[in-house]
Amino acid sequence: MKKYLAAAAVVVALATGVGVYLGSGATAAPASTFVLLDGSQKSTADLKGKVTLVNFWATSCVTCVGEMPKVIATYDKYKAQGYDTLAVAMSYDPPSYVVNFAQTRKLPFKVAIDNTGSVAQAWGDVKLTPTTYLVNKRGEIVKRYVGEPDFAELHKLIEKLLAEA
Repeated sequence: MKKYLAAAAVVVALATGVGVYLGSGATAAPASTFVLLDGSQKSTADLKGKVTLVNFWATSCVTCVGEMPKVIATYDKYKAQGYDTLAVAMSYDPPSYVVNFAQTRKLPFKVAIDNTGSVAQAWGDVKLTPTTYLVNKRGEIVKRYVGEPDFAELHKLIEKLLAEA
């Protein structure tokens, strides 16, 4: 009986350890190449060193368009502290619409077009927009939002991540 209890205790301890590890929520951001509107490229490796919001969106997405002023305000609030934003337009979004949106709304951050859908695929097969990821300075995804984030909660998390070494 003692052997069974000892074995059960080991299993519980291991499961708890795995739960704590998985519960930390940080997983490496997938290796991706983002093609920006100006034709230049940015890779996932380029995200390291900053806290970065990676926002998958579309010009045809009402929620995306509605949240964009808050995404801009968040970028403006934290950019001087080591925060960045990368808006990734979905493959079905006509490039001319994306360019027009970025110019008319004066988006202050980098905008990429995922022409092939490979970036959305790599980032968890993103199909719903907006889908937003918060990436820490080590290049790890710490939070995923489907739909518009709670911006007050998002700001608290950004501040916490910016304070990390």
